[in-house]
Amino acid sequence: MENLIVSARSAYAYPLLIKQLLINAMSLYGDQEISYRGELRYTYREFRERVGKLANSLSALGVHHGSTVAVMDWDSHRYLECYFGVPMMGATLFTVNVRLSPQQILYTLNDAGADVVLVHPDFVPVIDQIRDKLTCKPRFVLMADGQTVPDTAIPFAGEYEALVGAASPEFEFPEFDERTKAATFYTTGTTGDPKGVCYSHRDIVLHTLTATASLCSPREGQRMHREDVYMPITPMFHVMAWGIPYVAITLGLRTVLPGRYAPEMLLKLRAQEKVSFSHCVPTILQMLLHAAEAGGQDLSGWKIIIGGSALPPSLCEAALERGIDIFAGYGMSETGPIVALAQLPPGYQPASREEEVRLRCSTGRPVPLADFRVVGTDMRELPRDGQSQGEIVLRAPYLTRSYFRKPSASEELWADGYLHTQDVAVVHENGFVQIVDRLKDVIKTGGEWVSSIEIENLVTRVPGVRECAVIGVPDARWGERPMAFVVRQPDSEVGAEDIRAELMNHVSAQRLSKFAVPEADRIAFVAEIPKTSVGKIDKKLLRGNKAA
Repeated sequence: MENLIVSARSAYAYPLLIKQLLINAMSLYGDQEISYRGELRYTYREFRERVGKLANSLSALGVHHGSTVAVMDWDSHRYLECYFGVPMMGATLFTVNVRLSPQQILYTLNDAGADVVLVHPDFVPVIDQIRDKLTCKPRFVLMADGQTVPDTAIPFAGEYEALVGAASPEFEFPEFDERTKAATFYTTGTTGDPKGVCYSHRDIVLHTLTATASLCSPREGQRMHREDVYMPITPMFHVMAWGIPYVAITLGLRTVLPGRYAPEMLLKLRAQEKVSFSHCVPTILQMLLHAAEAGGQDLSGWKIIIGGSALPPSLCEAALERGIDIFAGYGMSETGPIVALAQLPPGYQPASREEEVRLRCSTGRPVPLADFRVVGTDMRELPRDGQSQGEIVLRAPYLTRSYFRKPSASEELWADGYLHTQDVAVVHENGFVQIVDRLKDVIKTGGEWVSSIEIENLVTRVPGVRECAVIGVPDARWGERPMAFVVRQPDSEVGAEDIRAELMNHVSAQRLSKFAVPEADRIAFVAEIPKTSVGKIDKKLLRGNKAA
């Protein structure tokens, strides 16, 4: 006989819907503030009213349960309203990656079947370029900040503020299956068209609760608490800004939306609004540190999660020197995204600054509910010895179940019942994971596997080096050899032999294989290293340019 709980007929079956994240926040923190670029301010209570107004406005445009609403905007209060209002209607929020090419944006809008597109004036030229090729035939709403709108033939159904201003705040958000699709966005790979990643209400709520538990659990350091002031510096189109806006609103944090990213504006808002918690990719942090040094700004008391790509130790040290409580997070577009955080263990006393930096830069330790394994080719879990390398595979209740309309890619993603990350890592005895490379980026040279990430980290520690990217290039004798692309610090004269000498010191200390040291003619000094639309180093482009 099954041992199941029998519910009372009048018992409420609580669905895990995004609207439930607002219940406590509205009850306890209705007077808390949300601000946009320091120019607009309103309370959580007013935010909730505007969410209702947005829903009524969209409903008047024909949006209903199952519709798709696309957003092309910078990080604004409007975007935050869409994070809640659109999925709470039972519609799907499509966060368009505005940094993709026009043709890729066209593909994603058609593939997602956008019914309505909310578009900032900065992206009107893109819509003008692709509108005649849109098979989904959406309606358009302008999201203006009062600036001049470019000349356009787009037949706008209205302007966001005018529509919201004229609508009623009263909207009865329905209840429905928690597995209803709430959000979708597209991730670009090395080949083929962008792939749609979808999350349900259940996925987003469970990720929010898991991330909250992880970020709030430390007594001090690398944590979030209810007195923090939160400002995202990860685009709101990218994996829902890592899901952290939902955490911030659930906890009732004062929230600052910065609009389009510019280092000077971000630092101004940080000082003016007393921002204490943010997250970004390494390239943005590098720009912030450079601007802060030039302007003499104090950054102490700022907690920042770094993700998207590995946190270089030299960048971590620079952030710590300026008083930033810096630590890495790990995840993918397909993982919600947070599945690990590099928070220092309770009572941790570092033996050295180098050891502390290594932990802060690591992949971290798994968050609650994440079945996080490093496995060999036979899918058997590898020992926690800090040496055995294998692929990270995952199970968690909020991972994407499939790619939109791509069954073959979905089955490949979920081979053997685990989500395959393609990341190669080791696990240490204390449970800290360290990614050593991507499967496609590992360099096989001289019969050894060499980590491009390890070389990059060591090169960036060389005085005078600002940034480094390493790829494998064909070699007649060794199969592959590493090639380093290096960006110097301003006024630096560091040369290839300086870098080789530093790397050979690590070889002598048996910390690095001799095959990991690039030849002098394979150390190229460049003005900048190409990045993807979300700020990651674009090694695909580096390989293509080298091949050309």
